[in-house]
Amino acid sequence: MTLDERALPGGIRVELARGDITEDDSDAVVNAANAQLMHGAGVAGAIARAGGYVIQQESDAWVRKHGPVSHAHPAWTSGGNMPAQYVIHAVGPVMGEGDEDQKLESAVEGSLEVADQLHLKSIAFPAISTGIFGFPKDRAARVMLSTIAAYFAGRPSGIGAVRVVVFDEPTVRAFRAAWDEWGW
Repeated sequence: MTLDERALPGGIRVELARGDITEDDSDAVVNAANAQLMHGAGVAGAIARAGGYVIQQESDAWVRKHGPVSHAHPAWTSGGNMPAQYVIHAVGPVMGEGDEDQKLESAVEGSLEVADQLHLKSIAFPAISTGIFGFPKDRAARVMLSTIAAYFAGRPSGIGAVRVVVFDEPTVRAFRAAWDEWGW
């Protein structure tokens, strides 16, 4: 369910939505992943269950070929059984490890770069790192939204729509407050 929609300069549509990211029909959904792409719990577990075992198989192959995934360079796999064609696996920061804001910025920017490299028109983000990684929801919302805006201000892109899909009411409140604070 779309909660709000705004246009960035250049006509990029940014939406705030509440729902299940595994049901999103964007070209790609972003997975809040760990560096080894072991999709057990949270958003990663939900994506692996909805997309089917192929997502874990492709993730294992990615790690064997490229090594652990970094914050700035997300991996990508097919979307398996989900409506999305791709899953972009972004490694968000674990709270307390240091430089969390910069790592979250890198994960968001890197995901957008992968979407552009794949020539995608739309991408959906969850609230990266706000679950078991412990990143405060309000802080993550500010970092994610400002990074999305900065990405499109600084370069040409083929992406036409970015959706931030949040699941629960506390996350909706945090992202709504950041959305209103930025005055999009």
